[in-house]
Amino acid sequence: QDVVIPIKCAEYFVRVANFVDELLVKVYGLNPYYNVKKIHDLVGHLIIGLAPHTSVGILGRIIGFTKLNVCYAHPVWHSAKRRDCDGDEDALMLALDMLLNFSRAYLPAQIGGIMDAPLLLIPIVNPKEVQRQAHDLDIAEKYPLEFYEKTLEKYEAKHVSHIIDLIEHRLGTSAQFEGYFFTTPVSDINAGNSETAYKKFKTMIEKLRGQLDLAEKIQAVEAKKVALKVLTTHFLRDITGNLRAFSTQGFRCKSCNRRFRRLPLKGKCPTCGGQLTLTVHKGNIEKYLDAAEQVVKTYGLPIYYSQRISLVKEELSSLFENKKSKQITLTDFA
Repeated sequence: QDVVIPIKCAEYFVRVANFVDELLVKVYGLNPYYNVKKIHDLVGHLIIGLAPHTSVGILGRIIGFTKLNVCYAHPVWHSAKRRDCDGDEDALMLALDMLLNFSRAYLPAQIGGIMDAPLLLIPIVNPKEVQRQAHDLDIAEKYPLEFYEKTLEKYEAKHVSHIIDLIEHRLGTSAQFEGYFFTTPVSDINAGNSETAYKKFKTMIEKLRGQLDLAEKIQAVEAKKVALKVLTTHFLRDITGNLRAFSTQGFRCKSCNRRFRRLPLKGKCPTCGGQLTLTVHKGNIEKYLDAAEQVVKTYGLPIYYSQRISLVKEELSSLFENKKSKQITLTDFA
């Protein structure tokens, strides 16, 4: 479970290590533990990896550093964190910092409060217990001729997986941990992009535009299918889900954060008298609406999807637009 961490992360860890040492001396009356002066002093120390929206940390050990903003580690280690090595961000923590400075008492009481918190720690990774999709990882040094022949016959991948060296084929043996090969050697592992485009793009619309622009450039990809998949699996689900959540939402006190399923008769928080606010807002519902409509028009998707978007717009209009009659004069008809 060795890990190569970014230099920026290492520089931050030096400051954290110094803080932990000072805490041990001044608060706990113990000797300093890390005694770190520069980033290379971190080599050999333990860290905890934690993926977003999870509550289980995975133990790792620092063995080196990279100038890129990436975390190099065994693919099974990443999978144990429930990450897909797809460019999303992770969290790394010095092990002693987590053990000293974390408590359930710090976690918020509302729904989702235990997410992104290391409630559990896994010291040893078992390849059999990670996500199944990690077992399909290709670790072959080269592909056999039969594989290329099957591609010409347009065989499904699952029907030829037995001729490719996969992690699944090594489970239960000593080879499940080591001897992973690759088909495309490079002169320098740090020669790639320094930062994922997913992080450079700040909004979901920018990320969508980048994904579709890339799909149009790749001959093996049909951009229309990519657009349809993004629309059906992300945008429409998000829009309709938030619309449903808006109509069934509760209320939250701005002062004490207490939540209510129904609006109290007082019109304010019965506990502290604070103002109440909605938990789902109009902006949450319509943030992807224009983008979804643009995707349908640009790629000529079936009319069913444009009709679904129109229905959502009508429902939004009925919810938020003021239908009260307005005073008019004869000049309005001129």
